[in-house]
Amino acid sequence: MRLLLSFLDLPYERVPVAMRDGCNQVDEAYLALPRGQIPTLLDGEVVLWGSTAILCYLAMRHDPDRCWLPQDPQHFGRVMQWLEQAQNEIATGLFRARVIMKFGLAGDLQAAQETARLALAVLESRLSAQQWLAGPGPTIADIACFPYAALAAEGGVEVGPYPGVMRWISDFHAPEHFVGMPGIGEGPVA
Repeated sequence: MRLLLSFLDLPYERVPVAMRDGCNQVDEAYLALPRGQIPTLLDGEVVLWGSTAILCYLAMRHDPDRCWLPQDPQHFGRVMQWLEQAQNEIATGLFRARVIMKFGLAGDLQAAQETARLALAVLESRLSAQQWLAGPGPTIADIACFPYAALAAEGGVEVGPYPGVMRWISDFHAPEHFVGMPGIGEGPVA
């Protein structure tokens, strides 16, 4: 979400949420929001939870050229299928392996790592032949999948066997307004 906000050059306020008991609970003020889920976007009267919904909303509301969420049926469908990948194999593989290893979340690390490698293989099948997942330039599909692939090593999953994915991770640093995050630096990947 923060990456799309930066690419769209939109000002925003990031509000830290006090965590209790690890990853499972947040403070009472945050729980007062619908569903109390991280992330949640407050935009005037609009309150949205869930990264996919937020990415779609921001792209529809603030991208007049429709680059980040193309509207023609073919490109729109491609974006949606990669958002589906982000919510399935990437979340149950790359994300889960990372939170098990890095944050001590209970779970089957080996199963998560196996699913992570399957997710990377699917990404590789596209990125070995195309620069971006859903079109000629980056879209919210790339934004939804990128951080998890870029942080795969934190879940004990190597990206080295996937040269298309490695190139894509490096290419992600090129668009104007790229912002890093913990574990993903500001500059090009070596």
